Amino acid sequence: MSVTQLDHVAVATPDLDTASVPYLALGLHPEGPDEEVETQGVRVRAFQVGETLIELLMPTRPDSPIAAYLEKRGPGLHHTAYRVADLDAEMARLRGEGARFLSDAPTPGRAGTRVAFLHPKWGAGTLIELVEHPRDPDWA
Repeated sequence: MSVTQLDHVAVATPDLDTASVPYLALGLHPEGPDEEVETQGVRVRAFQVGETLIELLMPTRPDSPIAAYLEKRGPGLHHTAYRVADLDAEMARLRGEGARFLSDAPTPGRAGTRVAFLHPKWGAGTLIELVEHPRDPDWA
């Protein structure tokens, strides 16, 4: 298994500022500026807690998956994400285990990552994301 750690926990929200209030009250600070991930139609604000991030996800367009999620379920926990060393190899391995993905190939994620989402039906009702960070040793 190539999962190396919990990468982040993502929370869907219609408003980043409102959703940030509890994390700011806990003494956390955003990790850099908000980032837009065009391919997913979201703006992301990240808070670092140890080696893990809390990512707040706000839709940037009405047809984004986060907009659909908010419409159906309202704000709250959206997915958990796990860091992998080699996303392509892990996708192939998991397909061999019967896993279903939401797309056939990885897509760009926040901060130069590559990501892939496992279908929630395969994840016992939980959306699981796999994240591969850039291999540049200077990346932080």
